[in-house]
Amino acid sequence: MTTQTGSDGRGEREDRAVRRSDGTRAAILDAARRRFAEHGYERTTIRAVAADAGIDPAMVMRYYGSKDRLFEAALAIDLRLPDLRDVPRADIPRRLVRHFLDRWEGDPTDDALLLLLRCAVTNERAAERVRGLLTGQVAPALAAVTDDRRLGLLSSQLLGLALTRYLLRVPVVADLTADEVTDLYAPAVAGLLGLDAR
Repeated sequence: MTTQTGSDGRGEREDRAVRRSDGTRAAILDAARRRFAEHGYERTTIRAVAADAGIDPAMVMRYYGSKDRLFEAALAIDLRLPDLRDVPRADIPRRLVRHFLDRWEGDPTDDALLLLLRCAVTNERAAERVRGLLTGQVAPALAAVTDDRRLGLLSSQLLGLALTRYLLRVPVVADLTADEVTDLYAPAVAGLLGLDAR
C-alpha cells in the first residue's frame, strides 16, 4: 500500500482549506447581497448575514472585517458589457437591451447591479458606485457610438427599465417577455443614440 508523503498530504489539505475558504466567502457575499437588496444598508446586520449563510458572525468579520467592507464587496460589479466595436451599428440597441435583460432575468436579489440600484437611492456610497459604473464601464464601451449627453440619457433609460421591471415590478412592464421588451425598447434606445434599430 502506497502512502502519501507528508508534503503531498499537506498540499491536499491546503487545497481543501482554500476551497472551503472560497466557498465560505462566496456564501457570505451571496447572503449579504440578498440582505442588502431586501433590507438596505441600514437594516442589514452582520448577524443576519451570518445566519443566512449558516455560519457564525465571527466568520463574516474574519473574511470582511466590517459591515462597511462587506457592503463594498457586495457592490463590486463588472457589467460585462459586450465588445461593440465589430457590431453593426443598427444591431447595437438590441444587443445592449438584451445584454441587460439577460443579466437581470434571474433572481433580482442575486444581481449586484440591482442591489446597487436599490441602495443608491438612500446610500451615497452606492450612488457614487453607480456614477462610477457609468463613467468607468458604460462610457468607454459606447464611446465610439455616442456622446456624453446621449450616454447619460441612455443610462437613465436602462436604469428606468431595471427600476420598473425588477424593483417596482410594475405589472405592465414586468409581465412582458424578454423578447417583447427587446422588440419594444430597442427602437427607443436607437432613437436616443441616433442609430437605426433592426
